[in-house]
Amino acid sequence: MLAAKVLPLSSSGKKFSSLGRPPNHYHFHPNLNFNFKPTTINKSQVITRCLQSPSVLDSSSDSSIPPQLRVNIYSESLPFIQKFRGKTIVVKYGGAAMKSESLQSSVIRDLVLLSCVGLRIVFVHGGGPEINHWLTRLNIQPNFLNGLRVTDASTMEIVSMVLVGKVNKHLVALINKAGATAVGLSGIDGRLFTARPNPNSAQLGFVGDIATVDPSVLFPLINTNHIPVIASVAADEEGQSYNVNADTAAGELAAALGAEKLILLTDVAGILEDKEDIGSLVKEIDIKGVKKMVDEGKIAGGMIPKVSCCVRAIAQGVRTASIIDGRLPHSLLLEILTDQGAGTMITG
Repeated sequence: MLAAKVLPLSSSGKKFSSLGRPPNHYHFHPNLNFNFKPTTINKSQVITRCLQSPSVLDSSSDSSIPPQLRVNIYSESLPFIQKFRGKTIVVKYGGAAMKSESLQSSVIRDLVLLSCVGLRIVFVHGGGPEINHWLTRLNIQPNFLNGLRVTDASTMEIVSMVLVGKVNKHLVALINKAGATAVGLSGIDGRLFTARPNPNSAQLGFVGDIATVDPSVLFPLINTNHIPVIASVAADEEGQSYNVNADTAAGELAAALGAEKLILLTDVAGILEDKEDIGSLVKEIDIKGVKKMVDEGKIAGGMIPKVSCCVRAIAQGVRTASIIDGRLPHSLLLEILTDQGAGTMITG
């Protein structure tokens, strides 16, 4: 039996155990509403530490990691590669990982590596900071209501130009440069997303919800090992463009594709049992546990839309959804290729 590792007391006085996440199945305690990822105290911890090293995946840099240990790291990743090979993984990209050039490079390299070992990657992105930058340059004041961008006709034009014309093509170029083949799209292309106005459209303007998803335009790309890179802009049946929340777009797309996993890269460590204690990270939780934490006010603010997106995706057939720390180098690899993870994994 795998022994539990008890972590130090958090500021709230509670203990959090890490019971591990075997590569091919999950353990659930019948008396708990949320469950924690198992850890193995051996080579997997070495893998995690090495992946966190900025140089481990960069052959151009000097590294203190001996060649034999590097080989062992790759070998120990095999069960995880076998588990996810041929499976569709939808990754939503934004936040700090998008603003920092070094983290952006890390994310792109991770994507290419995962694609090279057989995972079917679909990349969905926003670009809020870049939109704000260009609005400011054009003397348009960014405005927000309840966390959503107020999008009038002028703002919508900038949103489309920045997300589709600039950010999307920049990411495609980076992926191509790193050795994979990416294809840039928006939700408008191939009627991938059909939008409808947000219920608060009178105040928000051209902010849209996703009415339908038709992923058929993606299948030829995914099946030929291309990486679709999708900007979160959509149009309604009349052709009017809408600004769509990228988390929501990724979640709905993951459900439509029957994805194995949805991953949201964020600016936080994940779901915390105590919002003031970074050491209280919940490594794994089920939907009942999420709802309980929302009711108790432990999940609040900007985390609620992200968690709701994950819960909705799982309810529609996505196996797991993870909210991971995009500020952590190689967080994608830590989440997929180790049993340690890099944030919070939500299960059904």
